[in-house]
Amino acid sequence: MSKYTAPVLVVGAGPTGMIAALTLARNNVPVRIIEKEPQHRRGQRGPAIQPRTFEVFHFLQIPEIHERATPFLPMQEHNRGSLDPLNTFLMVEYTEPTPEIPYYNPKFMGQPTLEAIVREHLAKLGCTVELGTELVSFTQDEKCVRAKVLKHRRDDGKEVEEIIEAAYLIGADGARGMTRKQLGLTFLGTTREHDFMVVGDIRLEAKDLDRDHWHFFGQLSQDVITLRPTDELGKDGWQIIMSSRTNDLQGLIHNREAFVNCINEFIGLGDDVKVKEVVWASEFRPNMRTVNEFGVGRVFVAGDAAHVHSIAGGQGMNSSVQDAFNLAWKIALVYKGFSPASLLDTYTAERLPVIAEMLGYTTEMHKLMFDESGSGCTPPSIADDNGTSKNVKSNLERGMRRGKNMYMLGVNYRTSPIVIDDLGVPAVQLAYGEIQEGILRGGDRAPDAPGLVSYYISHSSQSVVSLPSEMTGSTRMFDIFVSTHHTVIIFTPALAVPFVQSVLATLQQVVPKELVKRVVVLPGSSSQPDGSVESRTSSKEDQAFDVEVLVDQVGHAYRGYIIEGQETKVVVVRPDGVVGAVVHGVLGLVQYFDGIFGKKGGMLTTDDAVQI
Repeated sequence: MSKYTAPVLVVGAGPTGMIAALTLARNNVPVRIIEKEPQHRRGQRGPAIQPRTFEVFHFLQIPEIHERATPFLPMQEHNRGSLDPLNTFLMVEYTEPTPEIPYYNPKFMGQPTLEAIVREHLAKLGCTVELGTELVSFTQDEKCVRAKVLKHRRDDGKEVEEIIEAAYLIGADGARGMTRKQLGLTFLGTTREHDFMVVGDIRLEAKDLDRDHWHFFGQLSQDVITLRPTDELGKDGWQIIMSSRTNDLQGLIHNREAFVNCINEFIGLGDDVKVKEVVWASEFRPNMRTVNEFGVGRVFVAGDAAHVHSIAGGQGMNSSVQDAFNLAWKIALVYKGFSPASLLDTYTAERLPVIAEMLGYTTEMHKLMFDESGSGCTPPSIADDNGTSKNVKSNLERGMRRGKNMYMLGVNYRTSPIVIDDLGVPAVQLAYGEIQEGILRGGDRAPDAPGLVSYYISHSSQSVVSLPSEMTGSTRMFDIFVSTHHTVIIFTPALAVPFVQSVLATLQQVVPKELVKRVVVLPGSSSQPDGSVESRTSSKEDQAFDVEVLVDQVGHAYRGYIIEGQETKVVVVRPDGVVGAVVHGVLGLVQYFDGIFGKKGGMLTTDDAVQI
C-alpha cells in the first residue's frame, strides 16, 4: 500500500463534485476541483433534499443546509385560467422526527444556494473551485492519472493548457462529460422523447396567486405548467416546469418573447400575470440510463456522469451526493496508504445495485405522472406505510404522491463484500427498501440516538466510572459519527465484562488509533444509586485504550441498535454513517477491519511509503 502526495482531481463543481471534494478535504487529502463553466451555475434544478442526504450533510458538518432549506408545500391543482383550487394535497405527509431519525422530512433548497454553502466550507479548508477549467483528456497507469485541462483565463481571454498529475480522478462532470466517455463505460437505457419538458426560474407578478402552495395549471395529458414559489430568487421568485402533449416546446427557451407568451398562455390568467424576468431556463428530456461500472483503475464517475433518470421522486441530486460520499472516504484511506486499492472496488459493488433499483422506481413514477393510462400498477412510492393504496382525487395526485422509500433511509449495502454481520445472512431486502422497524443489520443506515451522557474513568484505587459533579450535557450518535473515522460502539451491561477488554485490545492491534473512535455504551439501568458504574479496568489500561464511556440514560441507543437484556454486541459504523459490522466477538471485528485495512491492519512499513 502506498502513500501519495499528488492531489485528487475532481471534475465538475455541482453538488456531486463538491461533496466529494469536501469529504476528501475533511480527511486532509489534497484536492483540486475544476469546473468548465466560467461562472458558478444558475438554476434551482433538482431542489428536493431527502432525509438520508441531510444525514450526509450532518456528518460533513454542514448544518446550514437543513437550517435554511424550506418544507415541501401543499400542491394545488387549477384549471387553466382559474385560481379556484380543484384539489389540494401533500406530495409527502409530514412525519414527526424520532430519536432514531432526526431528519424525517424532505425539504427544498435550490442547487445554487446549496452549492454556495458547500463552497464556503471548502474555502475554509483551503480548496476553491477552479472555474473556466475544462478536462480535455486523461491517461492513467499504476502510479497516477495525468489529466490535460484547458484553462480559460478571464483577464485576457486566452486558453492555457495544463497537465495535472493526480493520484485519482473523480468525474462528476454530468451526463455529457468527458470522463465516462473516455473510460468507455456503457450508458444503457432509454430516452422518453415525447415527455420533453422546459424547466426554469422566473420572477413573476401574479394577482392573488398565493405563495403557500405549489401550483399546477392544466393537465398532464395536455398542457401543464407548475409554479413553485422560492424566496431564493426573491419574493417574486418561482421555479417552473412546463410540458405539453399539444404544443412543441423544443427551442422555446431561445426566444424570450415566445417563451414568456407560452408561460402566460399555459397559466391563462391574462393581464393578471406578468413575467418580470427569466432568470434561467433549460430543456429536459427524461433519460433512464446507468453505467455498467463506476470506475476503471484510478478514475471514477459519480452522479449524472454515472446515471441519469426522471426528475420524478426527487432522487437525482440525493443519489449523486451519496455516490460521492461513498467513494470519497474510501479514496481517503487508500490515498493515505491505510487501505489497499481493492477497497475502491466496493464503490461499484455497493452503489450499482442501489442505482439500478432507484432507476426502476423513478421510471415507474415517471410513467405514472406522464402516461395518461398509468402503468397498470401502483408502485410502492404511492402506497401508504402498510402497502395499501391511498385514496386520491385526481390523476395528478395519484402521480405525485410519494412514499417513505423515497426518503432513502432504507437504502442499504447488505450484500457488500466488506460488510460483516454475525447475525447471519440477512433476509431478502431490496437495496432501495423501506426502513425496517426493529431490525438492524450490517450494511444498514446507522440510527441516531440522543441522550447519551458522558462518564469518565476515575483513576482511584476503586477505579469507577462516575458522573461528573457538574453535568456537561449529553451527546448523540450523529455527533459522534464523522467522515474522518470509523466508530466502534461496544454495547455492554458493565465495564467489568472481559469482552470489553478483549475488543479494546484487539482494536489496539489491528486498527490505527487515529482512524477509529472507540465508544462504550452502558445501559441507563447500570448506574448505581450514587451515580457510578463499577469497573475493574486499571488506570493504565484505560488511558492506553482511549475509550469514551457513555450511558444510554433514556434508552434510545439500546432500542435503536436492537440490544436486548444483558447482551454484549459491537457495532462498527463507517465514515459514511453505514453499519459496517454487527459482531458478537473479536473474530468478526478482525474480519471487518481486514476487509477495510488489509491484513496488516492498516499499519504501514517504510517499504510501503512510496510517493509520487
